[in-house]
Amino acid sequence: MRGFALPNLKSRLQNFQVYVLSSWRHGHQSRSLSMNLADCYRLFGLMDGASTAQVKASYRRLARRYHPDVNGDQFAKEKFIELTEAYKYLLSVVKPSLGEQGVTPPQTVTASSASQETERAKRPPPATKVTRKQSVQSTPLSAVEKQLKWQSYGQLQQLLKEGRFARAIALVEGLSQRIPQDPEVRQWQAIAYQRWGRHLVSERQLDKARIYLKKALRTDAHNRSLWAEVEQDFRRIEQML
Repeated sequence: MRGFALPNLKSRLQNFQVYVLSSWRHGHQSRSLSMNLADCYRLFGLMDGASTAQVKASYRRLARRYHPDVNGDQFAKEKFIELTEAYKYLLSVVKPSLGEQGVTPPQTVTASSASQETERAKRPPPATKVTRKQSVQSTPLSAVEKQLKWQSYGQLQQLLKEGRFARAIALVEGLSQRIPQDPEVRQWQAIAYQRWGRHLVSERQLDKARIYLKKALRTDAHNRSLWAEVEQDFRRIEQML
């Protein structure tokens, strides 16, 4: 009789263990399914109304701790399942904020702000201030450069007097490359461009004349007398059109 009783008792114990385990799992699943929003927040250690970003960060932290691949304990496995169910539930219920969606919330327009925008639109644009660049002091010329400068100046005067403008421009451009820092050489170069442009106006080569008149202004932009001469030349061009 005892030989038959032992297997029967062992079978009863196994059935009881299966019953207890299934009952515990059923109760655990029922508890997770009936979990409300507040329980989900508490499970993640968050306050009610936490943002979606906070929920995701807390889930990633806890999932790494209780994941079955990291923690083989049965409690950890059940905890991981519970966390996953709560995480899915929160994502389905809680909507991400506009900032998390990448959308800038619209600004509230009040009467005072609207009136300020109107007054700002009525204001005239600020006047543009034109300032002159300060002239850069030229470095002293050597004796050779001084001799070259004044020899070229005499030749330039003669060429302009004879109306050989192309040759005069070639001469003064070469001198400007040799002595680029000298303001007087730059002035002579601008005058040569202006004289050549005025001659082209007389020859009715108006497009070419504009080019050299503009070059004159760019070469010596702060010469008032030069500006006055070039202005007269442009007026002649307008009259001839």
